This record gives sequence, structure tokens and C-alpha cells, in this order.
Amino acid sequence: MKIESQIEKIASFQHLELLANQIVEGFISGMHKSPFHGFSAEFSEHKVYNVGESTKHIDWKLFAKTDRLYTKRFEEETNLRCHIIIDNSSSMHYPKLNDTENFHQSKIGFSVLASAVLMNLLKKQRDAIGLSVFSDTYEYYAPEKGSDRHFRMVLNALENLLEKPKEQKSTDTVTFLHQIAEKMHRRSMIILFTDMFQTGDDAALFNALQHLKHNKHKVVLFHVIDRKTELGFDFDNAPRKFIDLETGEEVTIFADNVKNEYKKEVNNYFKKLALTCSQNKIKYVPVGLEDSFEKVLTTYLVEKQNFG
Repeated sequence: MKIESQIEKIASFQHLELLANQIVEGFISGMHKSPFHGFSAEFSEHKVYNVGESTKHIDWKLFAKTDRLYTKRFEEETNLRCHIIIDNSSSMHYPKLNDTENFHQSKIGFSVLASAVLMNLLKKQRDAIGLSVFSDTYEYYAPEKGSDRHFRMVLNALENLLEKPKEQKSTDTVTFLHQIAEKMHRRSMIILFTDMFQTGDDAALFNALQHLKHNKHKVVLFHVIDRKTELGFDFDNAPRKFIDLETGEEVTIFADNVKNEYKKEVNNYFKKLALTCSQNKIKYVPVGLEDSFEKVLTTYLVEKQNFG
């Protein structure tokens, strides 16, 4: 069963843990042809065999299928620390959903469910989970821990983000990324969900992202967007009032009059962002609201394997 059909089947329950678990189980069951297929009770994952390592745990059956050497990494060997960061500014609560739409069709809903899915996988691997949430304030912080009680606490914090946002809640991304970076003392994988809508100096933002990499952390930036409207500016040509969700500023325009220039500016910004992340060895992954959560999970598994 495809992940999308699983979401349609059970999203009506609006239960974050159930939905995340269903997505992860569907993902794992579909990985039998993947080098990451070994999510069993016996061991937690495969990793690429490096010359000089012991050959004791080489998976020879997988070698026969892939012609590549992988070793089994057992549960007690996995001690990853992962800190998830979520931008909870008003722009992340776009688009406004009606009663017939699922919560994960907004940017904040997608980010919350994607985080819950990653947490579910981390829990299965007995890895430590932490969470930070920011907007115009540093709203929530939990350090990386692996207990069931901690998992429940963080999951509850995620569920709270699905409530209606405060009016005109802006983003102070630079300030809080620096604060979060200062809290990260032990080497971790840092995963950031944000729409990257912020005012101010781009250089300051990129400097804050680079700060997250101190102490040899691995940083993955999931750039969450509504591709149809925020990237493609796909509106009819009736006069429309556009409102900045964070400042309240309004402008009434015909979309066709600015569409080409808008798309040019946005594409240039995305390219600059991707290039800067690449130069700073930050994994940059644009994700649209219509994308499968497989993209998030696969990115995580690849980056975890390369974390070492």
C-alpha cells in the first residue's frame, strides 16, 4: 500500500502517533529491495562496509543481491543523538485549511507529521531525540533523550503545534538558531523544518546555519514549501489581496502581472540557498506539501549512514 493511500485511510483519526507509526511501518515493509531493509529485532540497520573492519557482521545475502558489502549494525551500537528544530512562525501555518483537508496539508502540519515519523524511526533504533520550536520566541526546548517518557513529552509538544497560530507571529530565525547551536554540546544530527521566510540579511541567516555545524554536527535542512502557490505563484488573474501572515502587510494585485518576476526572484533565492548549504556541507532538501514522507525518511537514513 502506498504511503499516500495509508494517510488517506487513517488521517481522519487525527492521531499523530498512530499516523506516524503507520507511515514508518509502510516505509519499512517497502524497503525489502533496499540496503536499508534490515529493520528487525535482531539489528537496527545496515551500513557500508569499510576496508579494515571486521568481516564478522557482513550481510552476505545482501551482498549477493546488491554486489556491495554492508554490515549489520546492532541495536547497542546505535547511539545517534538527533535534535529536530521546527519553525512555528505564522507563515508556516499556510495554507489555511478547511474542515475537509488533513492537517498535514499545511506547512506546519507537514513538518509536525514528518518530525513524528522521524521520531518513530529514532525510537525503533533506540536513539536519543530532542526538539526545539521557535518563532518570535524560543517556544520549546527538550534535550536529546531516549526514554519512553521523554518520547511522549516531545510528541505532546508536537501535537500542540497543530493548534491555531497567534496573529502575526514573525520569525527570528537567526537569533534562535544561534541559541539552539549553543545548546548542542554533544555531536548530533540536527534536522530543521522551515519555510525560510525571514526578513533581514541573508548572510546572517547563513552564518546561523553554519553555527549549527559546530562540534561536527550534521545538519539537514528540510525547506518546506507549497510549490503551487509559493513557488509557481499559480493563481487566477482576478484581483487578489495578498496578506503577509507575519507582518499583516497587504497588497492587492493581478497575479499575472507579477508572476514571471516573482518566480524569477524565488528561484534565484532557492538556488542561492542550495548553493550556500552545499558550500557549508549542509544537506538541503526542498519538500513540497504534496511530497511523500518517503523523501524525508530516505534522506534521514542516508545522512545517518554517512554520519559515522
